[in-house]
Amino acid sequence: MATRDVPVNDPMLDPITGERRVIAPGHTFKSITEKLAGIVLTSHTPLGWWGGFMIAGGGVALLTVAVTWLFLKGVGIWAITIPVAWGFAIINFVWWIGIGHAGTLISAILLLFKQSWRNSINRFAEAMTIFAVVCAAMFPVIHTGRPWLGYWLFPLPFTMNVWPQFRSPLLWDVFAVSTYAIISVVFWYMGMIPDLATLRDNAKSKFGQFFYGMISLGWRGSVRHWVRYETASLLLAGLSTPLVLSVHSVISFDFAVALLPGWHTTIFPPYFVAGAVYSGFAMVITLAVPIRKFYHLEDIVTIRHLDNMGKVMLVTGLIVAYGYFMEAFMSWYSASHWEYFMIWNRMFGPMGWAYWTLITCNIALPQLMWIRKFRSNVLLMFIMSFIVNTGMWFERFVIIVISLTRDYLPSSWGTYNPTRWDYATFIGTLGLFTFLFFLFIRLLPMIPMSELRILLPQARIHPKDELLPEAGD
Repeated sequence: MATRDVPVNDPMLDPITGERRVIAPGHTFKSITEKLAGIVLTSHTPLGWWGGFMIAGGGVALLTVAVTWLFLKGVGIWAITIPVAWGFAIINFVWWIGIGHAGTLISAILLLFKQSWRNSINRFAEAMTIFAVVCAAMFPVIHTGRPWLGYWLFPLPFTMNVWPQFRSPLLWDVFAVSTYAIISVVFWYMGMIPDLATLRDNAKSKFGQFFYGMISLGWRGSVRHWVRYETASLLLAGLSTPLVLSVHSVISFDFAVALLPGWHTTIFPPYFVAGAVYSGFAMVITLAVPIRKFYHLEDIVTIRHLDNMGKVMLVTGLIVAYGYFMEAFMSWYSASHWEYFMIWNRMFGPMGWAYWTLITCNIALPQLMWIRKFRSNVLLMFIMSFIVNTGMWFERFVIIVISLTRDYLPSSWGTYNPTRWDYATFIGTLGLFTFLFFLFIRLLPMIPMSELRILLPQARIHPKDELLPEAGD
């Protein structure tokens, strides 16, 4: 866009480049600190927060009841049976792990590529990753039927020599997800230390000063502290970047190493990773839009962020669409009767409606994001984020359930009808995720103040064009 084409009355457009700003003009170091620290340090908790927190608490109560009943009665309360031995539990496991991928990508990869637009959204995206992993990690454990023996999955020095089966993809999940969780928590916590010290210095109550002083680990903002902080951030970013690719690739091996038609394919690792980033960025938009509206953060989480996230979703969505196309193409090109029947059954079988739902939500409707005005519309992007996450859930449903209902032998065919306990467990994890997120935005800085200050004009060093000679020289 040429400079003369830029509307002079829009402060969010850069008059030189014509691009939308990452942060609204007029902010200072003090205004950034007061606005973001005030969300946490205020003594008055908004009624809207309490309302959302109570609703989320109801979801946690529902999850507690569902899991308790599961422990008492066993996995028979779910709809899993032969041939569909994997149902909602594994669907939700893969879906939640996928949602957590955007936080790591925003924190690590965009940091290494020096993308400044990440600064406003990386903190709550990282928190989203941790809470999504918490929701995901519970499903493989409770799905085993004997969750009290879950520690058998770890290579502990047992006297009875009960060792885990290292050739099992489910064991690979344990190591991949646990590594991902540990690195994500360390990265998230370490990035908050400067902001926790800011809350410590601005807190009025003795408890706030003590609490934030304790978890800020004695941060003083010295040059030595900042050097170590920057070095550790780069090291963790470099360590986290392979996890974005490896974690969901390992999870895709749960299916790819099997001989079942629809699972035994080499495209699953990149296809799963792209889908994870796709759904993860959709969830970031789902969280960012209400946050910026409720806390009046439109000048910090701007249209530029929604626009960029829409572009990432568009790219990853096209990769996912390529994966769908290759599944259909290879079912024909392989000349395998079973592969051909698998894709036909997905499209036109008893559960074909699920396949066309995912095609509509993941491919057809997201093509609207080619339009820049669509990506700049807050309400439309919020709706699109729900559509994409719905489609990604149905993608896992199609891959797992429909592939299992029609196997090689017609005599082993079956169907799948989720019970109320399947739905209760899934809705309960949504409540748990939201419950943890509400606690996070109330008690901890959800947007990094220290990183936002770097974006301000007064933080930049402007070298002098020339040195004026002193008088008398």
